[in-house]
This record gives sequence, C-alpha cells and structure tokens, in this order.
Amino acid sequence: MDQSIGYAIEAKGLVKKFNDFSAVDDIDLKIEKGTVYGFLGPNGAGKTTTVRMLSTLLKIDEGYATIFGHDVTKESRKIRPRIALTGQYASIDEDLTGSENLIMVSRLVGFSRTDAKKRAKELLTAFGLAEAANKQAKDYSGGMRRRLDIAASIVITPDLLFLDEPTTGLDPRSRNQVWDVIRALTKAGTTVLLTTQYLDEADQLADRIAVINKGKIIAEGTSTELKSSVGSGMLHVTLKNQSDYDRAKSLLEERVGSVLQESSKNAQLLVKVTDPVIATQALNDLTAAEIDLITFSLSQPSLDEVFLALTDE
Repeated sequence: MDQSIGYAIEAKGLVKKFNDFSAVDDIDLKIEKGTVYGFLGPNGAGKTTTVRMLSTLLKIDEGYATIFGHDVTKESRKIRPRIALTGQYASIDEDLTGSENLIMVSRLVGFSRTDAKKRAKELLTAFGLAEAANKQAKDYSGGMRRRLDIAASIVITPDLLFLDEPTTGLDPRSRNQVWDVIRALTKAGTTVLLTTQYLDEADQLADRIAVINKGKIIAEGTSTELKSSVGSGMLHVTLKNQSDYDRAKSLLEERVGSVLQESSKNAQLLVKVTDPVIATQALNDLTAAEIDLITFSLSQPSLDEVFLALTDE
C-alpha cells in the first residue's frame, strides 16, 4: 500500500442522478487505510450507488473521489487491480464445487493451474470450507455461500474490499462467521467499506460509521460518538395496561419531548432524555397519573435509536 497517502478513500461532493432523482446527493468521505468503515442506512438510501461509483462501475455525475490517491474517473486502470467488490448476492457458480469455483477465479486472474489449486485450498481452509470443498455450491448453506463469495473476491488479496450488505438474509450463526472473516481481513491490512442496514453489524465491526439517508450523509463518527450525539440516554417504558397508552404518551411528550419509537400493541414507549433528573420526573408524572408500569429502564442509546433520532423514522 502507498504509505505516503493517508486515506484509502477520499471523496468530495459525490452526486449521482437518475433522471431527476438524486440517488447520491453531495457526499463527502475520508476513510483511513486498514480500517472497517460502516456505511449505514435503509434500503434505497444510496449505499450501493455510492459503492458502485467508488469501485469504478458507475460514472460520477458531480464531485470527485480518489482510491489510494488515484482519481476514480481518470485512473480506474490503476485502481481496479487493488480493489474487490462483493455484492449483496453471491456471484458464485452454483453448479461448481467450492474448490472448482475458487480454481476458476484464480485461473481467470492469472494463476497457473498448480497455483490455482493451491490458492483454492488455502482459502477453503481459511474460510472453514475445507470439508465442503467438493460439494456443489448449490448445496451450501447461505452462510457458506457468502464465505465462498468473499473468498473468491480475495483470491488476490485486495488493498480495499467493498462489501455491499454481505450478511443480508443470513441467520445469526452465519452472520457471525462472516463477521469473523471481515475481522481477519482488516487484521491482515485490507481496508473494508461495509454497507449494511443492520445497526448491530456496524456497531460490531466498524471503526467509523457514516449514516446515510435519502442520498445524504446525516451523521458520521465512531459508534460511541454517534450514540452520544443524540443525548445522554434513552428511557424505555412498558405499561401494565394498554388502555393507559395514550395518556402515558401525552405525559412523556409534555415532560421530555417527542416519542422516538412507540408500540401501542405492546404498550411500549421510547424517549430521548438529556438529563437523568428529567427521566425521574417523567416516571413520577406517570406514577401521579396512576399509570402502572411493567418495566422501565434508562440506558445509553443504541445505534437503532440513534438512527431513529437522526431520521425521525
């Protein structure tokens, strides 16, 4: 990697329009080498479009971006050998075995037949797929397919790996296995840009996180910084009687402010508080109104609550 250049990715004013719709609207990014950068947002927020521009697959309409100091628009040939992209869906050939898939990719990037077999074996072992090496990929579980897909992306270990929602649709065990793969890659020096709609995934993996919504970055920082930005805590309240729901909501809004998340069906309310004293006063208001609670708690905001606060969704 270029030691003289501080950032793996640097972008300024990125814009991508489709007709009159701005999928990406004036995005700035600075991503340090050797880190995991989380790009967090719901479906349609602009995550994949940004990745496609940065990975040289989609034309930038406005602004500029550099990868290890090379201009994405003008120097794509210098960038492409150093990057890899794993999309939301596995790109492996399901009729081939795990070993055959990796040998094929290795041969395509220039390995000799002997070296391709050696590299395939190394990757299958590293990704916990050695026992399934001779099984057709169509017989793999979802987590195994994702691991094989990522393995195929790093036949030649990239300096920068774009992972676009790599754990979508996976069960918790498979997600954890993919997370372990990502941690191992960054430990070896690869920079990872991880797009995800799973807040816990960004919390677990990312050194820094950008929250994107409707094509714009609405917040950026470490997980701790983002949580601190929306207040000192979150008050969770579960009512004993669902019939008290409207009164409780009104009292909380009067004392604390707007309710960030509510569930009338489960009689649960969530509000942001800036001072523990205010939380105590809010609970006293509910007691004075003879509204019984099953549970209440005051805690640091989670990334889910950060996102709700930032987007008002």
